[in-house]
Amino acid sequence: MPPSTPHLTLRSFRADDAGPLHAYLGDPEVVRFEPYGPHTVEQSAAEARRRATDPRFVAVDGGPDRMLIGHVFRAPVGPESARTWTVGYVFHPASGRQGFATEATRAVIDDCFRSQGAHRVTARCDPRNDRSWRLLERVGMRREGHEVRCASFRTGPDGRPVWHDAYLYAVLAEEWSGRPGPSPVPAWSGR
Repeated sequence: MPPSTPHLTLRSFRADDAGPLHAYLGDPEVVRFEPYGPHTVEQSAAEARRRATDPRFVAVDGGPDRMLIGHVFRAPVGPESARTWTVGYVFHPASGRQGFATEATRAVIDDCFRSQGAHRVTARCDPRNDRSWRLLERVGMRREGHEVRCASFRTGPDGRPVWHDAYLYAVLAEEWSGRPGPSPVPAWSGR
């Protein structure tokens, strides 16, 4: 069973998460730095059904109602021998500035090391998304690079890609196990 952190429940997605998922994925400001635009109600319903069968997505329940407030994505990258995982996250703005995204992301990174045997966990974010890279630094990741014009999620009026930069963050298993901070949360296996 997925564990609870001090303030959150981490769990698998369910098809009935469509409404709360739409509450944040339907917001243009929330998905501004994502590779997709705002979701319609129908797209959110389809996405909730899809995520219910995809263990890479961790649903995060929190707040006073303990309802879906966001998600953390985690997946292995590169050859299996590299033992590298990547993480990403999207949260409802009403849950902001309460430490929920930090707590959930920290728990998922911890699980990558403890349960999945990761050697390294990485994350990328758009440099303009200061809330995202500040979160990565809060959880103990270090900025390893600044990739210039490396990705394009949109096209301009002329049909050409609109390129943007990305910061690369990472942390190694031996750095994570020695990091200061709260006690590790129980391991969660989404598989």
